[in-house]
Amino acid sequence: MSTDVEGSPERASNAGATPPGVRGPLGGGPLSGRPLSGRPLSRGTLRRSLKRGRSLLGVVPFFAFVTVFLAIPTLVVAVGAVTGDDGRPTLANLAALTNGYIVDAFTRSILLSAVTAVLGAVLGALLAYVLVTAKEGGLLRRVVTAASGVLAQFGGVTLAFAFIATLGLSGFVTVFLRDSLGIDIYSHGVWLFELPGLVLVYTYFQVPLMVIVFLPALDGIRPQWREATESLGGSTWQYWRRVAGPLLAPAFLGSTLLLFANAFSAYATAAALVSQGSPIVPLQIRSALTSEVVLGQQNLGKAMALGMVVVVAVVMSLYALLQRRTARWLG
Repeated sequence: MSTDVEGSPERASNAGATPPGVRGPLGGGPLSGRPLSGRPLSRGTLRRSLKRGRSLLGVVPFFAFVTVFLAIPTLVVAVGAVTGDDGRPTLANLAALTNGYIVDAFTRSILLSAVTAVLGAVLGALLAYVLVTAKEGGLLRRVVTAASGVLAQFGGVTLAFAFIATLGLSGFVTVFLRDSLGIDIYSHGVWLFELPGLVLVYTYFQVPLMVIVFLPALDGIRPQWREATESLGGSTWQYWRRVAGPLLAPAFLGSTLLLFANAFSAYATAAALVSQGSPIVPLQIRSALTSEVVLGQQNLGKAMALGMVVVVAVVMSLYALLQRRTARWLG
């Protein structure tokens, strides 16, 4: 006789049970928001959660810094660029960017940045290659890399004063060349306080910056690749054209773009060196914000600043793409 009959106490007790694998709203599981076991989280889980939370606290100062000094100023510039003097939205400030003197300032800024970026990239790459071929950990490499780290940040008023004291109208190099050798470096005009002078001064801090950013890429080139090329009968030219050159090209172009952005956004050095006129965009922005002759151009200055932000954003996006390819090849 079977014991599992309809109406038995066992089946009656299971009649209202929830099917296996499904939890009701009052039980544990996904629908209840509690663990399946109905017990609180274990100490190990809590400890891991707290550890992840503490690790995230380390990036809070970084995000705070980015928010206060990058995101908020960019938002203020963007809003001000499309706001009129009466506080109403307008596109007049952006349309004013097509004025001749503003277009000329952007052209000179881009030209200045491009020339100094190329000069700094070539000279810095050559210096970085010399360091790579030198003794690893030797005195030469340690001294040059340390000096590059300092000189790359040596800008602003201090750098302008250094060049004025050295190559100014009464600078000691200028006086020595004129009195001792009869060479007048300003026979065709005082070029130090104009665009050619900015090219010289900007190149001064572009070269050490190139050494810093390009040296890791050169360190990523393995000696075995050159040995393999030579064992296959390849020459030095073929090695650089077919192996090292293609591998270093993204890093070189990315570093050049970084130098371009660095020069394009520089302000303090040019402001201290150029006292007459506003040949580049940062000085035009200063003039729009502080001019006592033409008033009400603050929002025009913000429009020019927004134009600079767009240019730098495009350049840095290209730099990020090239760096990603460099990391994949030389990582």
